[in-house]
Amino acid sequence: MPTLTNSITIDAPPGRVFAILANLEELAAYDPTVSRVQAAPATAPTPGTKPGSRSGTAAGSQRRVTMTDGKHWFEERVTTLQTDTALAFALTRCNFPIARLEHVYTLTGDGGQTTVTRVMEYTPKYGPLGRLMDAAMLRRSFDNGVKAFLGGLKTHAETGA
Repeated sequence: MPTLTNSITIDAPPGRVFAILANLEELAAYDPTVSRVQAAPATAPTPGTKPGSRSGTAAGSQRRVTMTDGKHWFEERVTTLQTDTALAFALTRCNFPIARLEHVYTLTGDGGQTTVTRVMEYTPKYGPLGRLMDAAMLRRSFDNGVKAFLGGLKTHAETGA
């Protein structure tokens, strides 16, 4: 199962960065690969997680994300929510060649700065062909997308733009 790990340091306190990440519809404001987000509240609490945050998001909350190309989309659910320290999502549906995907954010603060580490684990569809597609293009494409996302998060958290 491929794993991508990326980190960035943001000149903003963990509470601010977490509030941005936990506001599910705010994604389109800072991720340059996303054009539209529709959030839905949790339908039932997820066992083993602590619901609630200052943003109103709870474990089990969901969102549908449409990419800027207008063709690709995915749906995901919040699986972990630990105010100011951790947030995780699991893919529930998509039209990408991905069978399973989870991404976990951990936030560590040092004064007015926050280091955000994102670990993404995924399984391509199509067995051996999917693994070849991953090696040829998916991994690089995902990594570039995550770097753009983190750069947008940094700018948004530091400037509000």
